[in-house]
Amino acid sequence: MNDSATPRQIDGRCHCGNIRFVLSWPVAEGSIPVRACSCSFCTKHGGVYTSHPDAEVDVRIEDVQQVQRYRFGTATADFHICRTCGVVPVVTSDIDGTLYAVVNVNSFEGVDPAQLDSSVTDFEGETTDSRLARRQRNWIPEVTFDGCAS
Repeated sequence: MNDSATPRQIDGRCHCGNIRFVLSWPVAEGSIPVRACSCSFCTKHGGVYTSHPDAEVDVRIEDVQQVQRYRFGTATADFHICRTCGVVPVVTSDIDGTLYAVVNVNSFEGVDPAQLDSSVTDFEGETTDSRLARRQRNWIPEVTFDGCAS
């Protein structure tokens, strides 16, 4: 975590609250860059994600039996879907033994949408190796799961 600024704590959750997270965002002030992935899955469920290589996220699962993981395409990321309400608050990718994550900003609690700086991102044609390298550079590298195995 970047010591030069006090991190911003952002709470997030699925609609029913079964999957919750606390995001420690390393920048105390200013906008949060978010990206809407243009892949068919993210487009269909409205996933808009953010991450920062100096951020930390603590994910808490109340009922692990109500969480479904979904993988598609390159099978390099797990979309954690609440079976009760259908929301995907977090996506993870295990790369060389380190768990990385992005969080869905649509699951933020109490964050003014005006603080989100949105762009559309297209990863079509990206090789698996370049995709994993991008995640290692940009995704949240400090990920903990409470209540279940990641």
